[in-house]
Amino acid sequence: MADVARLAGVSSQTVSRVSNGYEGVNEQTRRQVRAAMKELGYRPNSAARALKRGEFRTIGVITFSLSTTGNVRTLEAIANSAAHQGYAVTLLPVAIPTQAEVRGAFSRLEELAVDAVIVIMEVHLLDAATVTLPPHVQVVVVDSDADSHYTVVDTDQAGGTRTAVRHLLGLGHETVWHLGGPEDSYAAQRRTDAWRAALAEAGRPAPPLFRGDWSAESGYLAGRELAAHDECTAVFAANDQMALGLLRALHERGRRVPEDVSVIGFDDIPEATVFIPPLTTVHQDFAEVGRLCVEAVLRKMRQEGPERGSTLVPTRLVVRDSTAPPGGRP
Repeated sequence: MADVARLAGVSSQTVSRVSNGYEGVNEQTRRQVRAAMKELGYRPNSAARALKRGEFRTIGVITFSLSTTGNVRTLEAIANSAAHQGYAVTLLPVAIPTQAEVRGAFSRLEELAVDAVIVIMEVHLLDAATVTLPPHVQVVVVDSDADSHYTVVDTDQAGGTRTAVRHLLGLGHETVWHLGGPEDSYAAQRRTDAWRAALAEAGRPAPPLFRGDWSAESGYLAGRELAAHDECTAVFAANDQMALGLLRALHERGRRVPEDVSVIGFDDIPEATVFIPPLTTVHQDFAEVGRLCVEAVLRKMRQEGPERGSTLVPTRLVVRDSTAPPGGRP
């Protein structure tokens, strides 16, 4: 800083003000300082600035899985939104979703000097109600069954499911079968509950439930059993990857999609447009989820927003070629 000040002909305090973006510096002086910084290759010491301000401009992210589309795309959106706001992201995956592991993750993030934490809770903790988050760390939780003590941002899981089921019933199918996600997943359970509720609301019977683990292979294995039910004419799969496995299982059994069986997924992954046939699916706005998470945690840091509450991001149905009336008739 002293070298920059000498080259620019100003004080070190002026260099500090320019470096930190403070107002009140003459524009000509600002240009001189920036030119000196460029010539000397000067970079502000972010660690020193953080200690001085008490702010690290870093958001920690704790996630239980990097193997699912939802988590990866949400993490990408959080990183992009944080960067837009001038914040970095420190990622800490948690291999085993237990209360002790979560507490350990918070301890490690505090050692890494973060201003706030976003928790992506893909897998439902059996003891989630008793997880105690450090009171001095601002926290936003994504896609979780966290109670009213937390600030939560989530996709409208139930609303998206109802739209999918109503679409199939509206095409004339007597009922809708369900290929659900794992039992310990909050998102999967919400979609399963909403599937049952939508059928009950329409006065339709709920067929047997089949489950996978979000992967295409699990969708194929469950789909082989489901495809054996000739009375099945419509299936709502809890995500697009399992829907892909289901499409293969139906094909192997000689059941045409959508002429014999209509299929709907959930997520709207980019590859859904090139499935055979292109997949009708529920679109999740992961970019909006990430943006709202970052906005919420920054508001909490600035004490400008509520300490708790839930925000639901709407979904929308994207109709493609995998759904049709029974028999595929127009």
